[in-house]
Amino acid sequence: MKKDIILAGVGGQGVLSIAAIIAQAALREGLAVRQSEVHGMAQRGGAVLAHLRIADAPIPGDLVPRGGADLIISMEPLESLRYAEWLSPQGALVSAAEPFINIPNYPEPESVLAAIRGFPLARIVAAAALAKEAGLARAVNMVMVGAASPFLSIGPETLEAVIETVFAGKGMAEANKKAFRLGREAAE
Repeated sequence: MKKDIILAGVGGQGVLSIAAIIAQAALREGLAVRQSEVHGMAQRGGAVLAHLRIADAPIPGDLVPRGGADLIISMEPLESLRYAEWLSPQGALVSAAEPFINIPNYPEPESVLAAIRGFPLARIVAAAALAKEAGLARAVNMVMVGAASPFLSIGPETLEAVIETVFAGKGMAEANKKAFRLGREAAE
């Protein structure tokens, strides 16, 4: 088993938290994990990218090869298209529906979503609305972990257990687990 994942978004959206949750869950299931991240101008709303490689055997490097990603998880629609050339022909693209318009020439949002829908295996999730439904508007990233979970080779119960561990001390575990479940339902 091998899963090569690209995680993309804009600074402050929780891309690195998503990578950490998935990596910890993979480790709990006895899988090998390699990760590389690029923060760029994250503090100023710039792009954030993480490569996450999970396998049941040793992994030779940290970076996902172009055309080799089994999954792209994107917190922002345009960012998912920026890294589309990393996606394998059989790969899945899971994107939040809500744009983060941080550049003056941002394309028409509906055209970006239409381009995503053109991929053979794509899911667009109304992540912000689901996070609010879960009771925690900033749990958008956990909605996206849930939405990506059907494409991971990690049990949803393991992902939920990691979410519980990470957020228990902050008093936000239940809302984040609910966000995860809502995201999973939306993607299935």
